[in-house]
Amino acid sequence: MALKRKSIYWYRKRAGLFLTHASLILIALLISSPVLFAIIKSTQTTAQVFSYPPKFNIGPAAPENYGVAWRDYSLGRLMLNTFVVAGTVMLGKTLLSLFAALALVYFNFPFKGLIFVFILVTLMMPVPVRIVPLFDLMRRLHWGNTFWALTVPFLASATGTFLFRQHFMSFPTSLVDAARVDGVGPMRFLWQILVPMSMNTIGALAVIEFVYIWNQYLWPLIIISSNKKQMIQIGLKMLTGAGPQGMVNWGVAMAGTVITMLPPLIIFMLLQEQFMRGFALAEEK
Repeated sequence: MALKRKSIYWYRKRAGLFLTHASLILIALLISSPVLFAIIKSTQTTAQVFSYPPKFNIGPAAPENYGVAWRDYSLGRLMLNTFVVAGTVMLGKTLLSLFAALALVYFNFPFKGLIFVFILVTLMMPVPVRIVPLFDLMRRLHWGNTFWALTVPFLASATGTFLFRQHFMSFPTSLVDAARVDGVGPMRFLWQILVPMSMNTIGALAVIEFVYIWNQYLWPLIIISSNKKQMIQIGLKMLTGAGPQGMVNWGVAMAGTVITMLPPLIIFMLLQEQFMRGFALAEEK
């Protein structure tokens, strides 16, 4: 009887593990299905893309589709522009957020609490609300159609300031007292103590900001008029324009989409450990 109960328990456990893994595999396939669909269609000809019933096999047109997307639509230049802008904004946001959090946590000055509340209020203002006054400001500064307009307005980050402020507040006050006794100044305290202890949070913020700038569409569309200075998301829009036959070449469009996914994917893979640890620490706090 005991052996039978043990056998039933073993089968139930195995069935539970099987259902769990099958469910996880199904969820992973559903989440990745748009990417898999784009990869498959990027290898097919126009006739195969529009065939009925749909074909989900790898086609023979991959070299042609990727070559056309790269050469005829200048994806290399657009990706370089976007990479430079995204990297600059990512670095600038991280540095300014560190300095702002350092001031809000370790310095005493008038209206500090009110200033922090104002910073949080800016999180509630979506980008379309700021588009008109921001465009007018760029016009007055003569920054229209320049990389200055793509980088400077995005250097300040309320999200980064909030994350670093909460992270710094979790450090014990004895750490600050020990630094003061040793004669450590604010900048040395930041770079030699706070930054090494905040690498996970820095990595998480860097990934978020890089992907955010990489996916910018509305602001570059409005402020940039030259194709040579344009961002990659505008280039993807060009890929979906009608071709000579009056129809969209979705094989080329999907090829361009796959190409433009690679840089943020590489950044995420490089900073994946810091990204996951940063959010794990935030949940623990």
